[in-house]
This record gives sequence, structure tokens and C-alpha cells, in this order.
Amino acid sequence: MEPLTSKKKVLEKKPLTLAERLYLPAIAKGMAITISHFFKKEATIRYPEVEREFSTNFRGMHSLKRDEEGKERCTACGLCALSCPAEAITMIAAERKPEEKELYREEKYASVYEINMLRCIFCGLCEEACPKEAIYLDGPIVPADYLRKDFIYGKDKLVEQPLTKK
Repeated sequence: MEPLTSKKKVLEKKPLTLAERLYLPAIAKGMAITISHFFKKEATIRYPEVEREFSTNFRGMHSLKRDEEGKERCTACGLCALSCPAEAITMIAAERKPEEKELYREEKYASVYEINMLRCIFCGLCEEACPKEAIYLDGPIVPADYLRKDFIYGKDKLVEQPLTKK
């Protein structure tokens, strides 16, 4: 194969000095870098003992909120399920009975409200779509588990506990 240009680059091979032949400068430079890492801040966080600080816009596990009187805010309008791009939210609406007046705000409520955490992408669209401010992504990290069925969270895990009256 012929070269494209007639220019040639001549390389000169300089002989190594005694220190370079013994690799002393390279070893000293490597040791200096290693020793400097002893005095730097650790990059890892020891998770079980030390919990990491999250940013202010962190999206954690979902929670269904209650109002000041302790009633569930969700009115089963279904906007959160419609806005979810991953189709992770399923709900079944039911009519409120007269004896359940202290539990729910409106005549309609979500009798079944489930979120599949394996499908959820934590985008926050359900939170933005809710007109009653009933759902928030303000909980902790979703805990790890072994079975798929344990990642489907119902109202028992999602609804926040009512305020205790003193």
C-alpha cells in the first residue's frame, strides 16, 4: 500500500536513564496518588448504617392522603389512572354508604386502588393529574422483595394513617 503523502515522520528512540530503567519515578508517582486517596472523602455510602440524603424533588413511594377531618381525599375520578403512561394504576369506584360518611369525602370513592410498583416509572403524572391532591409521591424508597405479587400495593399500604386526636 502506498502512502498518501510523501512526508515521513522520523522517530528517535532515546536511551532510558538509570532512574527510568529502575522505574523509580513511576513507582513514586503511583505511591503518591495512592496515598493522596487516603485523605479524600469517601465516594461510597455505607447504606444500611448511613442513609443517603435525597434532593427536594425526589419521588418516592405513592401515598394516598387524608383531609383535615381524616377522610380519604380520593374521589375515584380516575384521572391518575388515565394519566399514567405505564398503566400501573387500577381502581374500582363505588358509591358511599350512609354509615361510611366519616370515611370518605364525596359520594363516590375508590373501593379498590392498586399500584403495580414494577410498572411504575415514578414520572409524577398521577400526582399532577389529581384534582383533589389525593396522591403524592412523597414516601420512602420502594423496598425490595422476592415475589411479584408483593409489588402490587393496595389501599392498605398506600393510604396514610389518620391523625390521632388528642
